[in-house]
Amino acid sequence: MTYIVLDLEFNGAYCKENHRFFNEIIEFGAVKLDEQLNMVDNFSVLVTPKISKKLNSHVSKLTHINMNELKASHSGFTEVLEDFKTFLGDGTLLSWGTSDVLVLMENYRYYYGGDELPFLRAYCNLQSYCEDALDYHDRSRQMGLSACAAQLGIGYEDGNLHRALTDAELTSLCFQKLFDPELYEKHVDNCDETFYRKITFKNYNIHDIRDPEVDRKQMFFNCDKCGRKALRKSKWRVKNKTFRARFHCFRCRREFEGRITFKKCFDSVKVIKRIAEISPRKPKNKLSDPTEITASDN
Repeated sequence: MTYIVLDLEFNGAYCKENHRFFNEIIEFGAVKLDEQLNMVDNFSVLVTPKISKKLNSHVSKLTHINMNELKASHSGFTEVLEDFKTFLGDGTLLSWGTSDVLVLMENYRYYYGGDELPFLRAYCNLQSYCEDALDYHDRSRQMGLSACAAQLGIGYEDGNLHRALTDAELTSLCFQKLFDPELYEKHVDNCDETFYRKITFKNYNIHDIRDPEVDRKQMFFNCDKCGRKALRKSKWRVKNKTFRARFHCFRCRREFEGRITFKKCFDSVKVIKRIAEISPRKPKNKLSDPTEITASDN
């Protein structure tokens, strides 16, 4: 068994042919790990763009890649992909988050017309895997690669990040540190029809309280100060696709706004709860006594 950790760099460009913006891959970087998770090989190639006429300034600044380098590589997407397929072999593909796989699918669709990657056998989302391994469950924010490396004590230089091979190497180091065979098996997907429906499913926030996916039993809040269940003092309203209501804690004698989001994912509904303080109203300035006469009134 081999593990192939992939990272891609891509450039946003407008595709006149398809009349839409397109994430065109400009660099492949990958690391091959053997069964003992030893780094045994790597793959690093710049891709000469076909659609992009110039690099987005943000991409160029982030990656330190320039258009002259890309043109000098003389390697188009189809050529690089064929070499990468050989490098991948029958190994399992791993990446930090699913965005790289989605971009790879987007480029494959443009050049080959297919919606699936026929050379892909199995896949593991290492961002989700590492979050579970570190017991990180902040549903409002996903863990970044650099944050994961820092938590594991893995040293890196900021200036070297955002190049495909460097990021693939850093991802591999995080995977090595957190490898657990049982946990890993739970995060591996066979690349069948269900996998493609899952990876292309666009999560969305439910904003209709009558939706059957809304679990009304979750619509309560405990005071974040004392832990006691708070009393809801207002009707639920929706703002920014989040349900909000005022709550009162009798023990702490305070009011706060409870905010709850129901995020519909492919096979589940994630419930995200937050509490926002309600600032006490400032007393209005008292009017001066109308009978009071000052020197300036005379």
